[in-house]
Amino acid sequence: MPPTIALFLTTAFVAFLVWRDLRERAQVTAALWIPVIWMLLTASRPLSFWLGFGGAIYDTPADLVEGSPLDRIVFIVLELAAFVVLFRRGISWSTVLSRNLWLTVFLAYCGVSIMWSDFPFAAFKRWIKVLGLPMMVLILATEPNPREAIVRLMKRSAYVLVPFSILLIKYYPHLGRAFDPWSGAASNTGVTSNKNELGYVCMLLGFFFFWHLLTILRREKTPERRNELWLIVAFFYMIGWLLFMSSSATSVVSLVLGMSIVLSFSVRSVDVRQIVAYWAGGLLIFSCAELFFGVSDVLASALGRDPTLSGRRELWAQVLTSNTNPIVGAGFESFWLGGQAVWLWSEYWWRPNQAHNGYLETFLNLGWIGVILLVGSILSAFWKAYVDLFSEFDFGRFRLGIVAITIVYNCTEAAFKGVHPVWFLFFIAAIDCPYSPPIPREVRSSLSRFPASARRRHLKPSR
Repeated sequence: MPPTIALFLTTAFVAFLVWRDLRERAQVTAALWIPVIWMLLTASRPLSFWLGFGGAIYDTPADLVEGSPLDRIVFIVLELAAFVVLFRRGISWSTVLSRNLWLTVFLAYCGVSIMWSDFPFAAFKRWIKVLGLPMMVLILATEPNPREAIVRLMKRSAYVLVPFSILLIKYYPHLGRAFDPWSGAASNTGVTSNKNELGYVCMLLGFFFFWHLLTILRREKTPERRNELWLIVAFFYMIGWLLFMSSSATSVVSLVLGMSIVLSFSVRSVDVRQIVAYWAGGLLIFSCAELFFGVSDVLASALGRDPTLSGRRELWAQVLTSNTNPIVGAGFESFWLGGQAVWLWSEYWWRPNQAHNGYLETFLNLGWIGVILLVGSILSAFWKAYVDLFSEFDFGRFRLGIVAITIVYNCTEAAFKGVHPVWFLFFIAAIDCPYSPPIPREVRSSLSRFPASARRRHLKPSR
């Protein structure tokens, strides 16, 4: 098939999916497009690249400091739009901060750490950008139906990312494939910058559709349910093909783990508390085994991969010899700027700009204080997901799966940084936002003639 016809058909297919989504009239507002656009931008290459401005091409460490002005402006506009939406919805910021204390303190400490960064202006810009993550999550949480908003976010993202990735790999290889500058080996990237990015996009979307499948199967049999099942099957096939083409072992292992956790709660003969205890114990044992014995080496060998994790082990040992303050770190996302990057780029031809381990990355930038706050945030998210299992079962197991995926994925990749999609999904799983839409003024006026006790009953927020 000629590439032009394939492009036309793919665009028409995506347009049909979006039209179908809008036609269903879900209980969401137009503001949902703000986090959808955010997700699309962070899960693919920068907008500056698609517009021909060469985004994300770093020839020197100085390029890491500067970044792209166009991409920066786009993210600022999205954050401002999100702030306007949240201001008009009148959420209680004090309640949000108190209900998410660990994440609040963690983000606040990230901001404070800018003071001892060697690149305070660059660190400040990155910190402002990261604050967009909770803002996007709060938009989802304050939609008329927050759970439906999350479903629509993931589906709309998949409608664009998956078909166009297939298109670029099959018909536009100069955009959808890349070649290793050292060995010349080819890899598939789709709409992303490298195979690992394509892997985690498939991991997140694959986990979502698996969870969504189990949720849909619990519904009453209707034509709408049948059509939704066909849609899920189609995207399962496409995502599976892309995941195979990405050849990302970390994403495959993390996806299998997340799917196993969600599926395990379908076993009605086992108590939910026991299942949570088993998974919590398993994750704890894995974490300790990785920390003290490097069990990921054995796992990599079992998957037919390099036991040194493609040079990661050597990189980890190298960065730990740096002179970074072990208590407070180098400052928010500052370790890979300036002299550190120059030194490491001279040692490694592949020019690393992350530690390929989320916990080590946090240690380098924020020290032990940052690691402790991060672990506290993870445990807090795990507890919230556990509690949710007894009130909103389906969303509770979604949250548990995301937390588990985040824990394991960060063993060989650094996702606790920037606007990484895995980090974004973790914020969705970790943030609680009790919210009731403001009572319209005319309703308040009509209630003013009732006794105070009756007004309290009418104005009491719904749960």
